[in-house]
Amino acid sequence: MRRRDLLAVAALALAMTTRTARATARFPYLEASADALRRRMQAGRLSARALAAAYLRRIEQIDRHGPKLNAVIETNPDALELAAELDRERKAGNARGPLHGLPVLLKDNIATADRMQTSAGSLALVGAKAPRDAFVVARLRAAGAVVLGKTNLSEWANIRSPRSTSGWSARGGLTRNPYALDRSASGSSSGSAAAVAANLAWAALGTETDGSIVSPASICGIVGLKPTVGLVSRDGIVPISHTQDTAGPMTRTVTDAALLLTAIAGRDERDAATHVAPAPPDYTRALDGRALQGARLGVVRNAKSSHPGVNALFERQLAVLRANGAELVDVQLKNIEQIGALELEVLLTEFKAGLQTYLAEFGRGSAVTSLADVIAFNERERAREMPYFGQEFFELAQGKGGLDDPAYRAALAECRKLARTEGLDRAFAESGAAALIAPTGGLAWLIDLVNGDAYTGNFSTPAAVAGYPHLTVPMGFVSGLPAGLSFVGPAWSEETLLRFGYAFEQATRARRPPEFARTLKWRE
Repeated sequence: MRRRDLLAVAALALAMTTRTARATARFPYLEASADALRRRMQAGRLSARALAAAYLRRIEQIDRHGPKLNAVIETNPDALELAAELDRERKAGNARGPLHGLPVLLKDNIATADRMQTSAGSLALVGAKAPRDAFVVARLRAAGAVVLGKTNLSEWANIRSPRSTSGWSARGGLTRNPYALDRSASGSSSGSAAAVAANLAWAALGTETDGSIVSPASICGIVGLKPTVGLVSRDGIVPISHTQDTAGPMTRTVTDAALLLTAIAGRDERDAATHVAPAPPDYTRALDGRALQGARLGVVRNAKSSHPGVNALFERQLAVLRANGAELVDVQLKNIEQIGALELEVLLTEFKAGLQTYLAEFGRGSAVTSLADVIAFNERERAREMPYFGQEFFELAQGKGGLDDPAYRAALAECRKLARTEGLDRAFAESGAAALIAPTGGLAWLIDLVNGDAYTGNFSTPAAVAGYPHLTVPMGFVSGLPAGLSFVGPAWSEETLLRFGYAFEQATRARRPPEFARTLKWRE
């Protein structure tokens, strides 16, 4: 390329960056919390319809054009009408609660009985007509939230291939990290994390089997909460594993995560796992900026990040925790390295069985009724579905037996022993810690569609396999990229984790919005 052409390209890039920065600066709801938005609505200075319209314009500016994050796979064509109806309710004195009129995005594996698709990013599910909303969607609508659209994801929540690129789906393309557009947003809740970080909605729902909420939340600089399995219903969500799957909040603040969790948690007759969960409280009432005083936290010393800069940042934040009254004890968490192969056996077996059940109810109108059909569809549509990586995990899953298979039962029992009895349960008992802390993971890696993810690891597996809660909160930046601090607790300890996370957030104020750099601007 000639020098004149290079200068023209550079000038264009600068102009686009400048336009994006101006659009960001003009956005009146940048980093707005639920409380701030609610106060404006109550005072009559903001309507739900105007707010939804503003976020839809921002999606057009930031997601479709400008940086082109590709975080939102589809917007809701009925969003403005739904918001207007909520405005009429408020005017009549019938506000439904703290989420009334707030725009929320949903990961595109959460079913909605409206004009939007529920595809898990796959062309195979395009055309499926959900007979009803997923339980969590019904809860959100009842709370007055506006379903603004669906977010992109790692296709099939990243259970298709070991060589996948996080944030890519055949239907949605590639989601990019808003802090550096040539870097990964991680996954599988890539679009939800990137959208919340970029202020494309007030909040989003993600889903996690192992890392799919906490990893992208950490890498995109937001709060992510993976609840205890059974606190939030999985009804109407494209499944991977009935022993590990859960939906959870992805927000910019801990307070907003607590609000969103309060809205979606609860017993569901269609999900037996919710029948053993305690009745959820109003999680916002537990938030206390002094919660770290006297708190005993276990520092998991064998769960370091792959990046020395993240580990150094973590050590600095340990000093912050101590300064705010926390008592820190070192913990060595056993069995972290032994779980992987056993977990995969469990996930593949449960995926095959769970997908069959999901498709029977929510897949009607699509081209598939079974995992075998999906595999065959992908082969027929290889050019569109598999241009970068294959479906090796699908093929392995198709060869698995049922849920009564001895190999599966043995793997499940061993996973529970390693993650719970000999892992987290033992660590809590021996340390006396109310929660364990560690870096959530590494830093965002460069996108590589040829080789797949250059994975930097994370601290998700122990809590994911145990089914225990895991909260990540922004703890700062390394080389211009966000990193998160993890709080992991025993089953049903979300209230405690949110208390600690809130106090840490208030002490550090580590989050800052992205600037949509095309590549990393940071220099040492």
